[in-house]
This record gives sequence, structure tokens and C-alpha cells, in this order.
Amino acid sequence: MNALEYTGPAWSPYLVGAGIGMLSWLTFYFSDKPIGASSFYAHIAGFLGKRIAPRRTKSLAYFKEKPPRVGWGFVFVLAIVAGAAVAALTGGEFANQWLHPMWRARFGDSLILRAAIGVGGGMLMALGARLAGGCTSGHGISGTLQLNPGSWITAICLFIGGILVAIPLFSM
Repeated sequence: MNALEYTGPAWSPYLVGAGIGMLSWLTFYFSDKPIGASSFYAHIAGFLGKRIAPRRTKSLAYFKEKPPRVGWGFVFVLAIVAGAAVAALTGGEFANQWLHPMWRARFGDSLILRAAIGVGGGMLMALGARLAGGCTSGHGISGTLQLNPGSWITAICLFIGGILVAIPLFSM
């Protein structure tokens, strides 16, 4: 099979990769901004903070400089969710299930455990994105396209981390 042929049920990863590259180029061209999603979580936290503790949220230096708003990055994340749904539905990959069969085989049927690990992992990823100055899409796509050394180091570490987690998970 040659590199451009894809016989799987989902969308071709080669076409999707090319599309992401074009999206990144168009984003730089029209908005002069890189693709990234981690600021979305800061905006969500700001919106929640304005509801729960408005004075405290207003006093934070981060929100003084970058007040929470629905901007292009916010819409970008919502479009990712919508695009994922379209891809799953049109690529024959939609699964109406709470727990993946691999999860059940490894960890059992506990939805609470799955939710706790999902929320915990999401919080760690958000923390890591804030500490690294960007998320996986920001560093892995936009930063590497700009030949940013920090983004290349981040992308390499992401792959190493993914391999280190996947080996024990898939070899059980």
C-alpha cells in the first residue's frame, strides 16, 4: 500500500494532516496568530470566575491583561468539537458508548473511575499547557511549522510520553 492509499473506515490521516497544515497556513495568513487551544480553558475559568467570585477574578493579573471573552480561539475549540463529531459520523467511527471495550478489559466497568481519570488527566494537560506556554496543537502544529526550538522539544517529549504510556496500556 502506498502512503496516500488508506483503506480504514475513518478519514485518511494523510488528507487530514494536509488539511491541518493548510488550516495553520490560512490562520497565520488571515489572523497572524498560531493555532492553539489552551487559552480556551483560561477563558472558561475566567467566565466561571466572573460568576462565582467576580471581584477576585477581576483582580487577577492574567484577567486584567486578557479578560475572558469569546474570541477566535474560543470558537476554534468549539469548531474542533463540531469537526470531531462530523468526522466520527461521516468516517464510520461514531460509537455511542460510555466506556471503550479496551477500557473495560483493562480497568473494568466503573464509569466513576473513567470520569476521575479523564478529569484528572485533563487538568494535568491544562496545567502542562499553561506551564509550557501552549498546548499540543500550539506547539506541535504552529510552533514546529515556525521552526521554534521549544516547540520541537515539546513535540518530541509529547511523543516520548505517549509511547511510555501506550506501551504498558496496550501490552496488558
